[in-house]
Amino acid sequence: MHATPRRIRLAFTLIELLVVIAIIAVLIGLLVPAVQKVRDAAARAHCQNNLKQIALAIHSYQSALGVYPPAGSFVNGLDRKSFSLPMVILPYMEQESLQRLYTFTESYESPANIPYINTKIASYICPSDPNVKERVDGIFTYHPVSYGPCMGTWFVYNPTTGFGGDTALPAVGIRGVASSRPSPGTVRPAFITDGLSNTLAVSEFKTFNPYLRDGGNPSALGVAPPATPADAVAYGGAFKPDSGHTEGVDARVHQVGFTTTFPPNTQMVSGTFTTTDFTSMRENGNAAGPTYAAVTARSYHTGGVNAALMDGSVRFFSDAVPLGTWRAIGTRAGGEVVPGDAY
Repeated sequence: MHATPRRIRLAFTLIELLVVIAIIAVLIGLLVPAVQKVRDAAARAHCQNNLKQIALAIHSYQSALGVYPPAGSFVNGLDRKSFSLPMVILPYMEQESLQRLYTFTESYESPANIPYINTKIASYICPSDPNVKERVDGIFTYHPVSYGPCMGTWFVYNPTTGFGGDTALPAVGIRGVASSRPSPGTVRPAFITDGLSNTLAVSEFKTFNPYLRDGGNPSALGVAPPATPADAVAYGGAFKPDSGHTEGVDARVHQVGFTTTFPPNTQMVSGTFTTTDFTSMRENGNAAGPTYAAVTARSYHTGGVNAALMDGSVRFFSDAVPLGTWRAIGTRAGGEVVPGDAY
């Protein structure tokens, strides 16, 4: 009697193949979000490291010159666009060679400066921002930065007096001529009576952001901040869909700055745009009126923004931070008492 030969299977059955595919699909479904979370965490940590370097550079600047760098330096009565704070602190960011190429006694749009204003500086770019690229505007080609100083609660600059906002790093005006040296700054550590650990220095924002500008309202001094984003939008102005925060060399608040009018990532709707910013009048020494701005700190990190305080520490601020707290840590001498766990 002969034994029946055993058949050897050379392939999966259809059911087995479907089961294997289903298992692989489940594993991929579990793996992709995990990988994305790791990437997001790495990008957030990278962003915080960038801000830490900027905060330390600001302190090195103060140690060398006795004052903190200004957000911008304008010549009273004259049209000379100011270099931004990130450009001023370049030597303390190990970028002295680049700073030497700039002529700070001229506008950043002068022929001497045009060849360099599109320079990308890696430490000034948040890795989570997908929109970072050059922006061409006529004969000028700019490159954005992702970080800039807090320039006030709402009021940013008065071209008549040269006074800036209530922040630790305000814009300043100087008396002089078109070729005058920029102000090194006006704020000393002793002026920050709210405490360095309770005062914002620098935050991140989204590049290529929409904004309203130059409507001229409010036109008077002493106007209180708007109660809602809709109130800010109601002041009006010329709408620019994607040119806010695109010029890293430009000191003006809509390019390299933010205000604490509203908490991080607050939606401000204008038409179909939900991240609109507002500036009543672009800052300049010969501007027709004061500058008020609702330029919000924004990021592509989930749930909030990274920001550096004046003591050099870097924290993640939730979108849910109370408005009163956010405004309080934006001022240098507001006298507010901010609990340590308030943000």
